[in-house]
Amino acid sequence: MREALVEAGRAKALAEVPIGAVGVLAGEIVGRGYNLRETKQDPTAHAEMIAIRQAADRLGSWRLLDCTLYVTLEPCVMCMGGIILARIPFLVYGCRDPKAGAVGSIYNLAEDERLNHRVEVRENVLQGECSEQLSDFFRRLRLQKKDIKKLDK
Repeated sequence: MREALVEAGRAKALAEVPIGAVGVLAGEIVGRGYNLRETKQDPTAHAEMIAIRQAADRLGSWRLLDCTLYVTLEPCVMCMGGIILARIPFLVYGCRDPKAGAVGSIYNLAEDERLNHRVEVRENVLQGECSEQLSDFFRRLRLQKKDIKKLDK
């Protein structure tokens, strides 16, 4: 999870929402990603999707069997779809996303029996650090917007 936090820091440096992800196989990082939605103007450029693509490319297979994906924030529906389609068996995430989370907050795709794959989940790993990184980002963003409004007056 520490490596996912490093990836989230890379997103933050680009003024992106600081979410990071790493895919691990047999103790080795095989995929890394951080949010690039604003930079790429791509709604699918979530940390998880980038890490999954990189891992699939590196391993030469779309099936990421035996991989663990570490993410700083509970994945959304799109990212859980990618995790399920990639057959990733293990997901570890830092903090819940009450507005878009698809691993228990709003939906629980990890355990949906209608789907052909289940994902074992461990949540709240380094929760405080993951949550604080996001809270700090949005706090600063709100302050910047407030300062801009003051200048416009």
